[in-house]
Amino acid sequence: MSMTVVVTRDVPARFRGFLASCMLEVAPGVYTAPRLTKGVRDRVWTVLEGWFGESCEGNIVMTWYDPTLTGGQGLRNLGSPPLDFVDCDGLFLVRKDLAEPNPVAQGKESPPAL
Repeated sequence: MSMTVVVTRDVPARFRGFLASCMLEVAPGVYTAPRLTKGVRDRVWTVLEGWFGESCEGNIVMTWYDPTLTGGQGLRNLGSPPLDFVDCDGLFLVRKDLAEPNPVAQGKESPPAL
């Protein structure tokens, strides 16, 4: 059993009600459970995934302590923007694609004068 934290953003009310029934809401959209077993955590995530597939709104992130995983924590994510977690020397980083190169950052164009 380990501390589990779920953070929600812009999700329908039923997500908040469900999470509040099995975890403590310590701040708006932030839920914690200090002794959630892996089985219960997986069942909670299965419910969230099922509902999220129907609504496709907002964002949900779940994290918990797990010394066998990168950075000593597990991470799951649903929503937009989709997050791509990558392991970089034992630390989680979020990889984001650049929409298009920034010509100013590449030194090809100077910014407008003020």
